[in-house]
Amino acid sequence: MRRALIVIDVQNEYFTGHMRIEHPPLTVSLPNITRAMDVAQAAGIPVVVVQHDAPEQSPIFAKGSPAWRLHDDIASRPAAHHINKSHASVFTGTDLAQWLDANGIDTLAIVGYMTHNCDAATIYEAAHRGLSVEFLADASGSPSYENAAGKASAEEIHRVFSTVFHTGFAAVASTAEWVAAVGEGRALERDNIYLSVQRTRQ
Repeated sequence: MRRALIVIDVQNEYFTGHMRIEHPPLTVSLPNITRAMDVAQAAGIPVVVVQHDAPEQSPIFAKGSPAWRLHDDIASRPAAHHINKSHASVFTGTDLAQWLDANGIDTLAIVGYMTHNCDAATIYEAAHRGLSVEFLADASGSPSYENAAGKASAEEIHRVFSTVFHTGFAAVASTAEWVAAVGEGRALERDNIYLSVQRTRQ
């Protein structure tokens, strides 16, 4: 097993902009993200920092704006690789796949924002590419949504996506559980769809 920690879009937009993360609270997720980065650095796990770019006229993530910039706690930490992207999946239109191959990476640990959007797109694509994936649920997060299709709280969105991930797309764990696994040199275990359904029928 050769891990890389993928730190997705920890940008000011989610802290002081129009897309503030609600659940888990930023006071929980940000310290867990930085803890994971520090543990990875100490363990020799390469860290990939990802930054989302939008056009300069965009109301969110406008390239070059204060909201677009990485949070200071992320920008001040070392990274083995930096990726700028313009789509949800970190794989799309970037060199991530080639970088993973060149570095012999077979396991991705995902932290950052948002759980249901860029995290989800990256998790699904990584799983489809045959990579093992770990998702640190308390080092990520969501805002609430409302549109013509309905309304969902940040807690609902984060909880439902985390539950779906754990059915086989990714091993979902807390940062503390991941840190313990790193220290012991072991992989985190995923569940599966069959058992996830059967438990609801008992």
